[in-house]
Amino acid sequence: MEDVDEIVREFLVESYENLDQLDRDLVALEESPGSRPLLSSIFRTIHTIKGTSGFLAFGRLERVAHAGENLLVELRDGRRSMDQPTTDVLLRLTDVVREILAAIEADGTEGAVSVDAVIEAVEAVRDGRTTVAEEPVVVAEPVAAHVAEPVAAPVVAPAPSIIVERSAAAPVVPAQPAAPVAEHLPEEVLALRSAADTSIRVDVELLDALMRQVGELVLARNQISRLSSGTDDVDLARSAQRLNLIAGELQEGVMKTRMQPIEHVWSKMPRIVRDLAAACGREVQLEMTGGDTELDRSLLEAVKDPLTHLVRNAVDHGIEPSDVRVAAGKAPRGVLSLRAYHAGGQVVVEVADDGRGIDPERVAAKAVEKGLRTADQVAAVSHAELLQLLFLPGFSTAEAVTNVSGRGVGMDVVRTKVEAIGGTVDVDSTVGSGTVWRLRIPLTLAIMPALTVECSGDLYAVPQVNLLELVALDGQRSGSGIEYVHAAPVYRLRGELLPLVSLAAVLGVEDGPAEGSSVIAVVQADHQRFGLLVDRVLNTEEIVVKPLSARLKSIGAYAGATVLGDGRVALILDVQAIARRALVGVLEQVSAEAARRAQEAATRTAPMEQVLVVGIGGGRRVAMPLASVARLEHIKAAHVELVGGREVVQYRGTILPLARLDRVLGGYGDELGEELLVVVYSRAGRSVGLVVHEIVDIVDDDVTRHSDIEDHGLVGSTVLGERVTELLDVRTAILAADHAFYDTAPTSSDELDELAGLPGHPDLVGAAR
Repeated sequence: MEDVDEIVREFLVESYENLDQLDRDLVALEESPGSRPLLSSIFRTIHTIKGTSGFLAFGRLERVAHAGENLLVELRDGRRSMDQPTTDVLLRLTDVVREILAAIEADGTEGAVSVDAVIEAVEAVRDGRTTVAEEPVVVAEPVAAHVAEPVAAPVVAPAPSIIVERSAAAPVVPAQPAAPVAEHLPEEVLALRSAADTSIRVDVELLDALMRQVGELVLARNQISRLSSGTDDVDLARSAQRLNLIAGELQEGVMKTRMQPIEHVWSKMPRIVRDLAAACGREVQLEMTGGDTELDRSLLEAVKDPLTHLVRNAVDHGIEPSDVRVAAGKAPRGVLSLRAYHAGGQVVVEVADDGRGIDPERVAAKAVEKGLRTADQVAAVSHAELLQLLFLPGFSTAEAVTNVSGRGVGMDVVRTKVEAIGGTVDVDSTVGSGTVWRLRIPLTLAIMPALTVECSGDLYAVPQVNLLELVALDGQRSGSGIEYVHAAPVYRLRGELLPLVSLAAVLGVEDGPAEGSSVIAVVQADHQRFGLLVDRVLNTEEIVVKPLSARLKSIGAYAGATVLGDGRVALILDVQAIARRALVGVLEQVSAEAARRAQEAATRTAPMEQVLVVGIGGGRRVAMPLASVARLEHIKAAHVELVGGREVVQYRGTILPLARLDRVLGGYGDELGEELLVVVYSRAGRSVGLVVHEIVDIVDDDVTRHSDIEDHGLVGSTVLGERVTELLDVRTAILAADHAFYDTAPTSSDELDELAGLPGHPDLVGAAR
């Protein structure tokens, strides 16, 4: 009896796979009615189901398959051409086959599924008649209750199994039923049986258990690697390296067995698009690229419903009716594109249409109408931020509730489900041109690289996929770098304001980061970039993700937990959740402040130039134009020689004259060490070096704030970084090192421009010319 049950189970798995392929082939055959390969594939699928069901004594299933086979014979022999009624009745037939398979999977019998109506419909199409009680076309729906609205015919997923290839060169073909069925199969099916030897079926639960064991092995590897790094035992270190190599290869191999192409999810899309386009009165052409892009099986299941809803949304909301498209100068048939590719350690899936696009102003009006935002709030944000309102619960731009949309449950569920697996979703749209929905999904959730940090004595892991860079804050930089915008802390990072979030404050721990010794972990959540303040950074390592208890998960700040190499437990931070919790209202304030400062900078008429600020000892600071500096060099003091009473050094095959800037300016600076810091100037093949004590900074100098000063080697003074800074007369300093530096005429307009920038000598360019 167990053998019979196993045969039935294999039959169900293969039949579900065959029906998925049948849906795709029937929709494709409607587009290309004369395709012989498609006809042969459809006929083989129906014939296989018919033969196997007869062997297993499923009479009603055999009758349905036989009726479909009779219709397909006429198509194959050229006595009939593929048209919409033929496609409709064959798709209806596949739905009935699915119902029967679901009944067989439930209790081993065909249940009470009626087949007479569909057989009569097939015969009516063969005879050229119109069926009296033809069932309406039902659009396939996702399983999620929050997303689905119309209910399709019940579809039971096949028993969990996955095909594992033994040879990359041989195609994967589902295993065929037991030998007695062979006499019913045509020659082309028998020819494919030899390829079945290249693959086996492995239960998914077995792969999940294997993945868990590999995770434990990775934890043990991390612990042994940490132990070996703290000892001088050569044998232990060598064994740890060997274990690291083997565990890495095993982890990679197990991960590959769990990876499946995203085409498995896309296989149902042609049928969904066809049925939905017919229900909505649209003409839609579906294009799919990157179907071989692979994802972990668990993630593949998780994104199935969000992708289905995005496709339905694109057909219903995005693509216009044919007459509207023609009036707008577009082709009558809209194009819906599915695209998948790898980028930045993630899988990016795009759902794009060339429809009407999304009007941000209409989104804003709907948000105000539904009470989700106020008029002042929507007026203060950009168009990109307005589009993010589409993901709010209860939001919908539909004017009326239909079987497809309008209830306001959809996009918020899409975002929730995608973020639950560590992914993100965003939207780009141009009015009149179309919309692109973009999902970014991690390759796997089982093992991931992460940065471990410490905050208030506890350990946390930040996923590397969210981490952009690290910024260390010492006492000096924390005082000058952190600013406040309406009480919200920000950090000026390369000229841009970066919102700061204290991890201790978000998690509600008592002690925050120590003043002046924090680290900023710059992270990205969707399009939001912010800095996470932590006490210190510990290490980067691959972590094994462990599920959280319901109590910890309800906090909404953690994505999981892990055990580190030293045995300590670290919680994995949910960067998206932290951003939503801590940045409410902050981003708008920072954006407004950044816009205000940019406007002030644009209206400022004072000329600015970048200057290099150096220290020359005795607390003196000197600024010189950065544009005229060629290089900064470190030169050993022992390499300095004297020529005619002047200091020189051999430099890049030439002799470089030196001038100590403190002496040029009449000072007596501190004694220099064993290494000299030299600012190198070059012109027309000649170079000189100005020896300074330290490089302080590169800053913007407002030339209108200069003060006059009469002193040798200086052209004035100014205030830079809240310090009085002297302005160097570069020409005087250079001539102190090389009297003949300016005797050679400039060779290019760039050198003339450089000379024009030397302080105190505006007539030099005219003289040179």
